[in-house]
Amino acid sequence: MEKETRYIVRITGKDLNGSLPICMALAGIKGISHRMAKNIAIIFEKETKIPYNSRIGELPENLDKSLEEIVLNPGKHGIPDWSLNRRKEFETGENSHKVMAELDFAIRRDVQRMNETKSYRGLRLSWGLTVRGQRTKSTHRGKGPVVGVQKKDAKAAAAPAKKTEEKGAAPKKEEKKK
Repeated sequence: MEKETRYIVRITGKDLNGSLPICMALAGIKGISHRMAKNIAIIFEKETKIPYNSRIGELPENLDKSLEEIVLNPGKHGIPDWSLNRRKEFETGENSHKVMAELDFAIRRDVQRMNETKSYRGLRLSWGLTVRGQRTKSTHRGKGPVVGVQKKDAKAAAAPAKKTEEKGAAPKKEEKKK
């Protein structure tokens, strides 16, 4: 008897690919990296005795709730604090792990707080510039083209053509004959 495979599994409001292993499918949720996904899958294996590399679409539907509980509250299930994405939050001082819309809201709130205090990082984020010391002379220009270096031959060939066009000079004699 073959196992029934669900090709779409909904966890935390996100449709996951049911043909992937649990650890790879969980990485499709915003806020869960590949390392965190594997930690969650291992904890899920300890609680349910289902191998962490089995396909998520082959899980019984009643286990979706327990997997979602581990995803939403990983600290309560024994996942170490260093793998959480919101450690020592500014307002509460607690460690937590946010996913999906909660993560977006928390990041937006953090940037807003940094803007209100006029911190360097907050201002650079609001201006759309780099924050961590990257060079900005030739990169991070938005949607415009990259500024490159022209070779001397190409520069010399382009310069005389532009000068004759600017002066409004008469075309060469060879061109008149044609």
